[in-house]
Amino acid sequence: MYKMILMDKRVLLLLFVINVLGTIYGYYWYRSQLSVTPAKFLIFVPDSPTASLFFVFVLLAFILNKNIPYIEALAFVTLVKYGVWAVVMNLLTYKVTGTLDPIAFMLIVSHGAMAVQAILYSPFYRIKWWHLTIAAIWTLHNDVIDYVFEMMPVYGRLTQYMNQIGYFTFWLSIFSILLVYYMNVRKSKEIQAF
Repeated sequence: MYKMILMDKRVLLLLFVINVLGTIYGYYWYRSQLSVTPAKFLIFVPDSPTASLFFVFVLLAFILNKNIPYIEALAFVTLVKYGVWAVVMNLLTYKVTGTLDPIAFMLIVSHGAMAVQAILYSPFYRIKWWHLTIAAIWTLHNDVIDYVFEMMPVYGRLTQYMNQIGYFTFWLSIFSILLVYYMNVRKSKEIQAF
């Protein structure tokens, strides 16, 4: 029943519009960091809006009754990773400062929703191991750019914890990749075995 609702064209269109608007806002949110980012790193800095941009293309494909597995793999891995990451960073900010402003609450809700929508739509993805391999390379490479070349998202109050955040982020990447493997790649292998 819920699968029919999720793939209803009206639901897909609504999610498409919400994700387009969220993606635009996300790139706007990164504007000050992007203005001082070297050109060669620009594509790797706005993590969350790029994740939601991948999902915009997935939703558009679903609206057109198509699948784009490479983008599905990138969307699934990065939506879970950066959705969870932003929730944790905002909660850590609360722990450090003792306060959360309305923007932080909005970021917690919106990024939590990113991870949830990625998981809800997992039955409709057609991800194979080679699609996940590309998504894994992208995601782990992004971690290197963020924490070796110091292009990570700026959370001013958390700067003193960058080593710990980088370590957490790496393992969150591994978790996200394994989740996609478990929910899509492994299951598709099991189905083919029958």
